[in-house]
Amino acid sequence: MKIDLTGKRAIVTGSTAGIGYAIALGLAAAGAEVVINGRTQARVEAAIAAIKQAVPAASLRAAAADVGTAEGCAVLVKAVPACDILVNNAGIFAPRAFEEITDANWMHTLEVNVLSGVRLSRAYIGGMREKNWGRVVFISSESGQQIPKEMIDYGVSKAAQIAVARGLAQHLAGTGVTVNTVMPGPTRSEGVETFLADLSKQTGKSLAEIEADFFKSVRPTSLIQRFTTTEEVANMVVYACSKEASGTTGAPLRVDGGVVQSIV
Repeated sequence: MKIDLTGKRAIVTGSTAGIGYAIALGLAAAGAEVVINGRTQARVEAAIAAIKQAVPAASLRAAAADVGTAEGCAVLVKAVPACDILVNNAGIFAPRAFEEITDANWMHTLEVNVLSGVRLSRAYIGGMREKNWGRVVFISSESGQQIPKEMIDYGVSKAAQIAVARGLAQHLAGTGVTVNTVMPGPTRSEGVETFLADLSKQTGKSLAEIEADFFKSVRPTSLIQRFTTTEEVANMVVYACSKEASGTTGAPLRVDGGVVQSIV
């Protein structure tokens, strides 16, 4: 199967690094015009340069905006009034004991992780419906299905994304617009790489030993017993955004290495 997204415009929020960057790279390689989003112009331009180096023929646009705020979403929509594909990837997390999660922490997590996607989906689905074609993908997490006790606010926000995506898919029933959620598991992003490197220095253990310890004690249900790569997550997203995925909507699509112990 060859995925060809030529002629489609895709917006990927939080696409200057990590999973978002890998998704933007994958969509660009499939021929889509990709709008690169991040909070600063410098990071956006750096990501565009890196993607151009990997995919010289990539069609890219810059859209610096903090989509974790209503004002930032408005800036993005004004800069890019329409799209065919919207990937709601922007997100934050911070390990904290439940008693230490303040109201302000809760509201900020929900604002960035949930309302960013709500606001942008609301802005773009009308145009998709008019064309009778569109793809909306929310990047959730296995934490939305298995709430982590060390990040309850994050888990709740990721569960909310799954619910929003399902409800929106039902709202768009009978149209050519699909809405899905992709649920990565523990993924080897830049942040994880830095965390592992720091831990290696502190403990004197190799990166391989630390990774093995993590999956033995923290995510023992993983079937692949390793971190997924950002490219592996991006592959699922690119498929969900393709014309070939027209029969998939309202679905949570797991790329979690089998962490979630469920047959559905």
